[in-house]
Amino acid sequence: MNTLPTLLASGACLAGITPTVRVVAVALLAAVSVLTRSPRRRQDARHTLAILLRRRSN
Repeated sequence: MNTLPTLLASGACLAGITPTVRVVAVALLAAVSVLTRSPRRRQDARHTLAILLRRRSN
């Protein structure tokens, strides 16, 4: 019986952390796509950012 509250708390914590990690990843990729000097890295970062944002809208 003691495991149920622990599992619920862990699930709630995970549900709260997941969107935060996604926001940080998108912000980091956006910064890289703007600030990186190498054109190839900027292009790769923009492509990855487009994939992440496209999946989010579905």
